[in-house]
Amino acid sequence: MGRVSGNMDDRLERILFDQARIRECIAAMGERITADYAGSELTIVAVLQGGVLFLADLVREIRLPLRLDSISVASYHGGTVSSGTVTFHQSRLPDVAGRDVLVLDDILDSGRTLSAIMGRIRDECAPKSVRSAVLLSKQVERAVPVEADYSGFAIGDEFVVGYGLDYCGEYRNLPVIGVLKEEWIQSES
Repeated sequence: MGRVSGNMDDRLERILFDQARIRECIAAMGERITADYAGSELTIVAVLQGGVLFLADLVREIRLPLRLDSISVASYHGGTVSSGTVTFHQSRLPDVAGRDVLVLDDILDSGRTLSAIMGRIRDECAPKSVRSAVLLSKQVERAVPVEADYSGFAIGDEFVVGYGLDYCGEYRNLPVIGVLKEEWIQSES
């Protein structure tokens, strides 16, 4: 990146969702999940790192006893588009045998990451059920046919940062979700 700017907000072309809209969306999603999983043994498996802020806010809106776990994967590998390869950063999968599992990720783009995680949990962990929740769903043709069971916002094919979403490890701490200005994206050619 190399250049320094005093305010990260100045690096955004525009803000898509402010804090209030994000909170409203997550509250509504939490209500749906609470109703859908009433009486179930729910485990939420968050995809690290991007899903951390979403996880923290969503679990406060779910009015059920639940367990939390996480899984660390990478598919963007520092770029602005999925590399096509999903790399699992750990060999241990969550202990979710016999439980309802909700895989939680920040964004659904190509579908590769969500499909790979759900497939491994379904095939190797013997859960009762596996569903998914994402904060953002890009309205693009998926490389893998998968859709989230719970989805917050639909977005276009734009590169977004903030609220857990990053570019080269930065911008996760922005309290909004916005489109990063082209001048702050390193050339990928």
